[in-house]
Order: sequence, then structure tokens, then C-alpha cells
Amino acid sequence: QVQLVESGGGLVQAGGSLRLSCAASGSIFSFTAMGWYRQTPGKPRELVATITNGGSTVYADSVKGRFTISRDNAKNTVYLQMNSLKAEDTAVYYCTAYVAIHTYWGQGTQVTVYN
Repeated sequence: QVQLVESGGGLVQAGGSLRLSCAASGSIFSFTAMGWYRQTPGKPRELVATITNGGSTVYADSVKGRFTISRDNAKNTVYLQMNSLKAEDTAVYYCTAYVAIHTYWGQGTQVTVYN
């Protein structure tokens, strides 16, 4: 069982930055990949970014050039650096881990961007 704990969400003005962290209970070096998704009320959860254990990354078109996903294997932590935030980035952000055939989710952290 893998536990994921997100932190770093909050309230920020448009154009500002936040960094989300996701601390995993296991060694993320062994995880196939980790990622961030987000969800707003009434909408399905959508991919924001993923990073494989080899360091390959994928980003949603809506965040390319503004968000950066990274990982620190020594700290078992994945980060999402979010710059140039927009009101439409407001959502609950969830960390996810792909471990063999299993997918694990964190509880989510709220990000609110105001104009």
C-alpha cells in the first residue's frame, strides 16, 4: 500500500506561483511513474503532468510552458511548480502513483487563483 500526501496548495493571485509537493510512503524510485491531476466540480479529473521513473515528462497542453513536474527520489517526493497561474487553474490537485498494476491517489490539495 502506498500513501501519498499532497501539500502546497492555497490562494494565489493570477500571475503568481505555487509549488505543490507529494510525499510518498514508499521508494518512488521503484514506481513506474507519478503524476498530478486536477478536478473542478462537475467535471472529470484531468491530467496535468506525469513523470516516469526515467524522468520522461508529459504535460497537458493547457499547462505547457507554465508548469514543471519534477521528482526527488531521495526524498520520495514529486513536485509541481506552477507559474503564471490563471483563474482557470483553480481546482483540487491530486497526486497519483503508478506502481506495477496499481494506481494510488492522494487526498488532494485545493488551489484557488483569483483575478
